[in-house]
Amino acid sequence: MFKRMDEIMIEIPDVEKPDPNAAAAVQELLGGKFGEMSTLNNYLYQSFNFRSKEKLKPFYDLVMSITAEELGHVELVSHAVNKCLRGSTKYKKPDSTPLASVKDARLSYPFLAGAQGAMPFDSMGNPWTGANVFNSGNLVEDLLHNFFLECGARTHKMKVYEMTDHPAAREVVGFLLVRGGVHVVAYAKALEIATGVDVTKLIPIPSLSNKSFNEAAKYEEKGVHTRLYTWSDNDFNAIEQIWKGTHPEDGLPLEVIQGVPEGVPIPEAPEVEEEFAPGISAEDFKQIAKRLKMSGNIRD
Repeated sequence: MFKRMDEIMIEIPDVEKPDPNAAAAVQELLGGKFGEMSTLNNYLYQSFNFRSKEKLKPFYDLVMSITAEELGHVELVSHAVNKCLRGSTKYKKPDSTPLASVKDARLSYPFLAGAQGAMPFDSMGNPWTGANVFNSGNLVEDLLHNFFLECGARTHKMKVYEMTDHPAAREVVGFLLVRGGVHVVAYAKALEIATGVDVTKLIPIPSLSNKSFNEAAKYEEKGVHTRLYTWSDNDFNAIEQIWKGTHPEDGLPLEVIQGVPEGVPIPEAPEVEEEFAPGISAEDFKQIAKRLKMSGNIRD
């Protein structure tokens, strides 16, 4: 089962800088082949189909805990897209073409079908597909795939970071570079325990430290790259048998934390009247409030 909170993992800057093309680039980190929907669903189905989970509990716990974090990453990237899109259009009467300002946007589908919100697509508007999911049932093969997937995801994050300087995009991408790096190291350590091969000698892939990116470096200075969460109040603590020792890049001690990281409130999404969203007028709101009071037997 999953437990959900009305929070996201980090605070995303709220700036008046609409940039639909930046949003399109960030979409790659959501619905691309190496995006967060791919990492989430790869690990999700591996966790559903895991063989001999009692005998191989530390590996099972690792996949389970990282799966839960990936749900938070899908959520976080979606809000980054939303922040990049915010303010792209302004309300006008329909005959004044209020959406004309985005007719030449590289990816127009969020305006036509999503009211300026994130969608499960890549940067070119291709829908995410379950064909991106790999689950062989073979422990070493799946771990090796996951290591490769996280390295590929890291490459894509670095490229998106270099493509846009939008503060919301860079804040989220910088954080995900650090957390994705945790998953790279975690799968490398798991492969070493499973096979005896020191895969950590291969990293970082690409061979550029996260410290080269300002928005990632600040999170590493806080030790975010050394922590692996169980994402459960009581379960999955056998990851301590894998996530131990020191970080292969800077030698800092690794730490398993039972539970979840402290989050921040999910940002408010304002009305987009020109997109008919949420489509509730002031009078409608009064009537809804009145009916809610009646159903709750609340008196003024």
